[in-house]
Amino acid sequence: MEPKVDTINEIRLPEGLRPFNNAVLDAMSWLNGVAHLVLGLALGAAVLLFTWLFIQDIMTALGADNLAQGFLHGLGTLMLLWTVSALITAEIRYMRGHQLTVDTFVEVAIVVLVRKLITMPVQSTLPSPQEFLLWVAAALLLGLMYLVVRYAQTISVDEPAAQPPAASLAERGGLGDRRSGR
Repeated sequence: MEPKVDTINEIRLPEGLRPFNNAVLDAMSWLNGVAHLVLGLALGAAVLLFTWLFIQDIMTALGADNLAQGFLHGLGTLMLLWTVSALITAEIRYMRGHQLTVDTFVEVAIVVLVRKLITMPVQSTLPSPQEFLLWVAAALLLGLMYLVVRYAQTISVDEPAAQPPAASLAERGGLGDRRSGR
């Protein structure tokens, strides 16, 4: 009886190319790890920069005649910090071996839209009522999408897991989870 084939690569790759393929996959996994390290450091630097920008916004607002405008500007900076925080959380989860989930990116998009709505009153030119309604509608639709995605995640958690294949590629000594080193 012929063994069950788990991946398309095992079906289509000639036997002689499999070691080369595995070496390329190892190199790509290593480069991906370096890329995520750089992303993590860049996000950490962004936290420091946005914190500094927020402090400057507060100092400017205290020295200006229009405290409300300075407050809204500072709140917009805090929204950027919140966005970076959500991305850092997603990066930490990914580097610990979890999958990236769509809800993180929907949350980031919502925060960006809310920031836009908050900072609209302090812009040099105010948007038309139609443009403002489009921004509000986009935020509401993203909020609805976020709820749908979160609900779908709870459904997938509650469902019983499918039966695993008899012998996976990792169990046979093939490709493992490159992030965890298995």
